Amino acid sequence: MNPLCSRCDRVVYPTEKVNCLDKYWHKGCFSCDVCKMTLNMKNYKGFEKRPYCNAHYPKTSFTSVADTPENLRLKQQSKMQSQVLYKEEFEKNKGKGFSVVADTPELQRIKKNQDQISNIKYHEEFEKTRMGGEGPPHHPHSPQQNTTPAYQPPAASQNYHYEPEPVPVRQAAAAAPPPPSSGKRYRAVYDYTAADEDEVSFLDGDMILDVQQIDEGWMYGRVERTGQQGMLPANYVEAM
Repeated sequence: MNPLCSRCDRVVYPTEKVNCLDKYWHKGCFSCDVCKMTLNMKNYKGFEKRPYCNAHYPKTSFTSVADTPENLRLKQQSKMQSQVLYKEEFEKNKGKGFSVVADTPELQRIKKNQDQISNIKYHEEFEKTRMGGEGPPHHPHSPQQNTTPAYQPPAASQNYHYEPEPVPVRQAAAAAPPPPSSGKRYRAVYDYTAADEDEVSFLDGDMILDVQQIDEGWMYGRVERTGQQGMLPANYVEAM
């Protein structure tokens, strides 16, 4: 038995049948419920199993929910559950989210620089304080007593210039060649200019020899063109 059209309730024969939205339609009856524009399988939009054109497709609207005592209770209960779960997860993961950072050559260099800057600032403040405190007592004391403060500045000045002397030690340590290399060869894909004394500059296309991986972001190698060796960024070269 042939099905009936959902629009006109007449028999739909196979040659003119449209099967859509779980119903059967004549091709001419498959139209928008509002403007009656004839639709097809490509341009129709279904809403509650009724066909609509794009212009008259019903727009869904959102309704605001009043803050009833029951809704407020559920909201407070959900908030408390979230806090409980957060505390449980925090206790489980407590102490697990921290990883020990290895003392790489780069981190050691940064630490040395910070120590030297702090040391220089400390001596600058000390020098200002000492010079500011010497003025008032200079007049009331006898010339014999004034000879001692007048003699002190050279010692303090020598100490001020002597404290940052670890710099040559750091440079020697940074410039020291690494252990015997594995002989890996890399090629530079970008130009790079050394930002520090323990780094090496190179140009795009330069061959980097005797490359060793220091950490995830830095390597140590020798530029074949210049013969210089030092640290270089890993993302500026590619393996051969």
